[in-house]
Amino acid sequence: MTCQPKRTIGAVNTQDAQPRWLDEAEQRAWRAYLQMNAVLTAHLNREMQEDAGISLVDFAVLVPLSERPDGSMRARDLAGALGWEKSRLSHQVGRMERRGLVEKRHCAEDRRSAVVVLTDCGRRTIAAAAPTHVASVRRQLFDHLTGEQLAGLTAVAEGVVERLGPACAASGGAGCSAPI
Repeated sequence: MTCQPKRTIGAVNTQDAQPRWLDEAEQRAWRAYLQMNAVLTAHLNREMQEDAGISLVDFAVLVPLSERPDGSMRARDLAGALGWEKSRLSHQVGRMERRGLVEKRHCAEDRRSAVVVLTDCGRRTIAAAAPTHVASVRRQLFDHLTGEQLAGLTAVAEGVVERLGPACAASGGAGCSAPI
């Protein structure tokens, strides 16, 4: 690995352009967002571990599977839904498979593909975890927002996703995490 910075970020040539530094209000908002994301995620993960014995990442994998009538998804579709790279999903599924939450099977239509299947244990786990998780999300975030703040948060989040979503899809989901 070298210590040479990339010369372009997105479509901006960093050698020719001066950065548009964040002003004080933007800097405060950005840092507050980063801190909020970190402390809220840590809190929700800790509660999930204590209450359900699974991590927030386990829960993120179980959610889309539990929303499917047959409890299964092709691994590549699940990775896309989560905004994860295939290798990250593979490692996570392996850990969850060892604990009996999911199974990995060969895809009948395409022998090169795998299907991730929610087990009975996984279904019971998410059924037990979901009510306490949603109560915590409500208690830690939504109960403290006015209707106007909620609308603003929604508009900001949806706007960012709308702008970045196509780029995430084009990169195969690399570095694009889905909500829990």
